[in-house]
Amino acid sequence: MDEETKAELLAFLVVGQLVALARNGDWLRTDHMIESSWIWLSSNSARCDWLTRARLVAAARELAPQVRHWPFPKDETSLLRLSNLQSGWFLDYRTEIVQRLHAFCAEYLERHITG
Repeated sequence: MDEETKAELLAFLVVGQLVALARNGDWLRTDHMIESSWIWLSSNSARCDWLTRARLVAAARELAPQVRHWPFPKDETSLLRLSNLQSGWFLDYRTEIVQRLHAFCAEYLERHITG
């Protein structure tokens, strides 16, 4: 899994956390985040060892509270529009907020997670 793919998965997990917060007022449990990462990996034909996946899940748990006050949509329906779940589990990188989140995630990975 290259650094770009890690940043994409991390951004996806962070948005998943924001959707959960909008939906029920709480963050996703770790097991749900792990399941989300499996679904994303499968949908994107990507592979990831368990340690890298665990680090990305932990990073998403750390980053989501940091970005929750960014200009993301605040309701579940609008947040889900940032994703294209009909043809796979992808974020819509045409939106400025997803681009900004991806850059934030890539920078985080560069500073904190190697290998």
